[in-house]
Amino acid sequence: MQRIAVPVTRAVPTGATNAYLLGSDGALLVDPPTRHPALDALVEQHDVDHLAVTHTHPDHVGGVAHYAAETGATVWARRGREREFEAATGVTPDRTMREGTVLDTDGGRVTVLDTPGHAPDHVAFEVEGRVVCGDLAVAEGSVVVGAPEGDMRAYLTSLRRLRARRPARLFPGHGPPADDPRATLDRLVDHRLDREERVRRAVVDEGVRDLDDVVDAAYDKDVSAVRDLAVATVRAHLEKLAVEGVVQWNPSATRPIGSDEDGASDGV
Repeated sequence: MQRIAVPVTRAVPTGATNAYLLGSDGALLVDPPTRHPALDALVEQHDVDHLAVTHTHPDHVGGVAHYAAETGATVWARRGREREFEAATGVTPDRTMREGTVLDTDGGRVTVLDTPGHAPDHVAFEVEGRVVCGDLAVAEGSVVVGAPEGDMRAYLTSLRRLRARRPARLFPGHGPPADDPRATLDRLVDHRLDREERVRRAVVDEGVRDLDDVVDAAYDKDVSAVRDLAVATVRAHLEKLAVEGVVQWNPSATRPIGSDEDGASDGV
């Protein structure tokens, strides 16, 4: 497995997105974020038979059209998400994949794992215990799971399902590999549950009703530089808590949560 950290213009951790080549001749190229000389050289040196992405966020798909044309590889998309894939990449997929789909490469049999949460179409790729996990996990820091696209319940389930597989090593979409996968996954679960408890405590125990005030209560640091992401994350936590019956929350609310105008509750 080879990794190329490709610089991207979008605001992402480390300022780069990792592209991976699984195999050598008859290989799978994963997440080409844009065309780049180092990635050009890697592709030229190997026979790429397959091309896929962990999810269709812009910083993971910008190079799909170029490298699909350059290599003639079979282009895969998550089943049921073909239209989203084509809209994001400009490429009509050749085949579709789902949980358990196997792609044969000369570097081993690559199994597709469903890992939604960060994005609804998110998947991971496992080969001999090593997992290319996209934006499911990172070795350092945390992953944004923001409403309306992010699903906190699905994200936590994906983390736990991957942990149960006992992977040998994780290869994230950003940053270095995670050499202690179970500790990494445990840390990410704990981080999300800690943030959830802060949201729950603010709403249920302290009676906070304004969304911005819930955000302030959920973070013990200044998040003004990433306020939009913090709001989206708190919304995702509120949606999870609402599904579980802990709070009442209307995801389409634009007014302060808990507003009782006309006798209806717009939130918690």
